Amino acid sequence: MTTRFSADLLRVAEHHSKPFCYGCYKAAPSGRCQQCGSDDLMRLVPGVGVEYGLDWVAEHLVSERLTPIGLDAAFEESVSESYPETVKIGWIEYDVASAIKALDPVSWDLAKSEWIDAEVSDDVLVTFDNGSTY
Repeated sequence: MTTRFSADLLRVAEHHSKPFCYGCYKAAPSGRCQQCGSDDLMRLVPGVGVEYGLDWVAEHLVSERLTPIGLDAAFEESVSESYPETVKIGWIEYDVASAIKALDPVSWDLAKSEWIDAEVSDDVLVTFDNGSTY
């Protein structure tokens, strides 16, 4: 996670978790365990778990508070906004998105993949699971 959004999310994750000494199984709010003196601390999210790092806390917060985007519908809406006209094939009229999707599904999938990459580059979409969910 390297974007500004990700950095902000990690700050939120830090705020929503607590330093925790797993060896003594105690919270260490000062950043050092009062019992053993260790600064090798995990992060505790009460009611969820304990683990090293903040990425898992950020993923938990995102999964609990955000709804994944429907990529197919969002891409189709983007195409429809870019090409609002209709296409006439014989006596049938289609919106451009439906026509492309039906006539050339490979091209549609490639364009959708490129659109996703552009949205990620522009920080409009974010993924935490290597592109399975945005």
